[in-house]
Amino acid sequence: MCLREALKNRILLLDGAMGSLLSGKGLSDLLNLREPETIRSIHRAYLEAGADIITTNTFSSQRVSLAGESLPEEYMTEGMAAFVERLNRAGVRLAREEADRMTALTPEQPRFVIGDVGPTTKLLSMSESVDDPAARALTFDEMEQAYYEQMCVLAEEGVDAILLETIVDTLSAKAGIHAYMRVKGTRLSGRGGSSFPELMLSLTVSGNSGRLLSGQTVEAFVNSVVFAHPLSIGINCSFGAAGLAPYLRRLAECAPCYVSCHPNAGLPNQFGEYDDTPQTMVWQVRKFVEAGWVNIIGGCCGTTPAHIAAMREMLDKVVSGQWSVVRAK
Repeated sequence: MCLREALKNRILLLDGAMGSLLSGKGLSDLLNLREPETIRSIHRAYLEAGADIITTNTFSSQRVSLAGESLPEEYMTEGMAAFVERLNRAGVRLAREEADRMTALTPEQPRFVIGDVGPTTKLLSMSESVDDPAARALTFDEMEQAYYEQMCVLAEEGVDAILLETIVDTLSAKAGIHAYMRVKGTRLSGRGGSSFPELMLSLTVSGNSGRLLSGQTVEAFVNSVVFAHPLSIGINCSFGAAGLAPYLRRLAECAPCYVSCHPNAGLPNQFGEYDDTPQTMVWQVRKFVEAGWVNIIGGCCGTTPAHIAAMREMLDKVVSGQWSVVRAK
């Protein structure tokens, strides 16, 4: 069963945060190579908590974000391109192996892997210089190439979808979308000759204005990206489930595709910790489910396997109660 087919029948549960469980371990994507069992164990924990979908540990694994990091000595001679390839290839394989293992144990609940592509450390819509509004750290083509380099590997390794998430700048997201379309145009097939990975998009709203950092409203963002025919458009991160309701409702009303939502466990407190417990968060996201606003639900910063397990229990109770509202597209 493919991801699109699964979404026709039920709401799917996405995993939670990777970084919350890697605190103090350094650059997380490097752990794909140096501590693969640590990454495996996190994927396994989310799958055992009931997640239908897990995301690869590749959020910042493209050359723009990695440019500020020193290459590990063992990769110095091969260069950044080889390093990016290895990080992403390892990231997909770790997730794929765990998802396939769990699918074999529970064939009635197939598990899916999406290649996680986060924003870069640069923006195309905004200048980094207060003295020169036209200045940009890199060009559209340079950003597209960075995304292309990463997405080629994700597609080759057989992810079920590629997720451009935590989108704060629509122009940067368009570079990612064009990179995806370029990879798809090369007709790279997924592992085993499966169909090409779907495209998923997820924006982040900044403050109570409900706009992206680059200024667009939810509706304007949707209108800007529908040309790509994504599998889903969603909202993630931001400021917790409680504050996302009005923006998620607006997204559900205008999106011509499936809708996802994976919010933070509230806002970080003065100690950098997230206060929304699994019980608090599931009470909030259940409203999204009951309203018929979402097809995919999960967690972002501060969420753990306990949060995902609580969401699994909630979704199962909804289904067993003969609740049958699925937002179909």
